[in-house]
Amino acid sequence: MKFFVSHRDNQTSARAGVLETDHGLIETPIFMPVGTAGAVKALHVRELHDDVKAQIMLSNTYHLYLRPGVNIVSRAGGLHKFNGWDKPILTDSGGYQIYSLGAMRKFTDDGVIFQSHIDGSKHTFTPEKAIDVQRELGADIIMAFDECTPYPCDYAYARKSMKRTHQWLKRCVDHYKVTECPHGYSQALFPIVQGSVYPDLRMESARYISEMEARGNAIGGLSVGEPAEMMYEMTEQVCGILPADKPRYLMGVGTPANILESIALGIDMFDCVMPTRNGRNGMLFTRNGIINIKNEKWKDDFSPLEPEGDVFADTQYSKAFVRHLYVAGEMLAAMIATVHNLGFYLWLMKESRRQIESGTFGPWKKTMVKQLMQRL
Repeated sequence: MKFFVSHRDNQTSARAGVLETDHGLIETPIFMPVGTAGAVKALHVRELHDDVKAQIMLSNTYHLYLRPGVNIVSRAGGLHKFNGWDKPILTDSGGYQIYSLGAMRKFTDDGVIFQSHIDGSKHTFTPEKAIDVQRELGADIIMAFDECTPYPCDYAYARKSMKRTHQWLKRCVDHYKVTECPHGYSQALFPIVQGSVYPDLRMESARYISEMEARGNAIGGLSVGEPAEMMYEMTEQVCGILPADKPRYLMGVGTPANILESIALGIDMFDCVMPTRNGRNGMLFTRNGIINIKNEKWKDDFSPLEPEGDVFADTQYSKAFVRHLYVAGEMLAAMIATVHNLGFYLWLMKESRRQIESGTFGPWKKTMVKQLMQRL
């Protein structure tokens, strides 16, 4: 995997770059649609490619490990062959999903013992196991196994959790070096910065991660309930330490405003379930603000979801029609909303890149942040 920065904004730390993988190029900044079980909910692969114009998708190691099982995916030739997506894929390590199990998991220095949310069966993930599973899945970018520190938590716990993540990272890197992808292409391992909302821990973690000299780096443990300003503060500090010539991935973020503010701080890659999950529940993101399409005010509004001509808009559908589909319980409602929201997010990335290249990202971002998050 190779990465180079082609343009830098002169008013912020935003940058435009190109990430090269064995399954194609990725222009950054970029948003990765979340396909937890290998598919983006309510979306065909052809729509992800042609309508949404995604360049990379994210899938989840924990979920694919449990179902259909790593052996099935590997026997198919890896996740690309299994789901039909021939562009880059990133898999997370499963750490966050295991953390989310609450009482159904137990952390130890060796790894995590957890119960399946599907059938209650017991499993163990170690750093080495997380690498082995992701090797078999065959993603282009794989994540180190980490402990996602909860918010809020006290300093002592945050430090202990960070140290465990660092110990696990060393084991991940060592195992990564002596293994290879069985499907015949290269995989890049990204370490993850932790440290909760404590500046000294975040800086210590960022320095440790930087010493790994990985091909890219991620920032985890944010967007887990802390105030947005605190998230931005931690992100800015970490970006000031992580290598400038490597892509920076802010995990699990977020709203359109979160993304624009984080691009301004130097982040290149994003993922979040918000556009798909919220879309299935009737929340549509548009250039002018947020629409709850279930509201009665859209009952006889025959204008398109976005103005004619917007490249991400499925303009054949009116607000009134999409509202009707939700009220009637039609599956097509979720499908239209998913294409629309992901198309909007990817348009936002493309437009951010264009503004960075033009040297106008700073003032454009300031205007758009206010505009995008207003309720219509």
